[in-house]
Amino acid sequence: MPNDANPLGSIFGGRVMQLIDVAASISAFRHAHRNVVTASVDSLEFRRPIRVGQLVVVRSWLNWVGKSSMEAQVEVFAENPLTGERDRTSTAYLTIVAVDGDGRPCEVPPLDLESEDERRRFRQAEERRAQRLELRARHREEEGA
Repeated sequence: MPNDANPLGSIFGGRVMQLIDVAASISAFRHAHRNVVTASVDSLEFRRPIRVGQLVVVRSWLNWVGKSSMEAQVEVFAENPLTGERDRTSTAYLTIVAVDGDGRPCEVPPLDLESEDERRRFRQAEERRAQRLELRARHREEEGA
């Protein structure tokens, strides 16, 4: 809608980020059956703008589940409402954590991997997690120095 757009006639990046966060949270909530919070956005890529008048289609799924944290992948598409043609505009990876009533992390069920594609995405998510943890450790070292 026009109120979501910048002067160039495309949707604000922050509005897209909000849609991504909501979609990732819904995927994680549906898996965990618990309240969830966003812990990090590891990667967010804006490939092309979404123009006023196009439909926004958001797809989200979980790639990886640990003890209490989950990695959600979100893809955003701009859809021409007259033709149904879709173009992927954004991709993001978020870490979502399940929390109990006091806001503390709590365990979630494991991810049921049924296809080779799901197993591949799980392995790739483990690699991204290792990189996140390494970066976090480096930041802690820098803060302590």
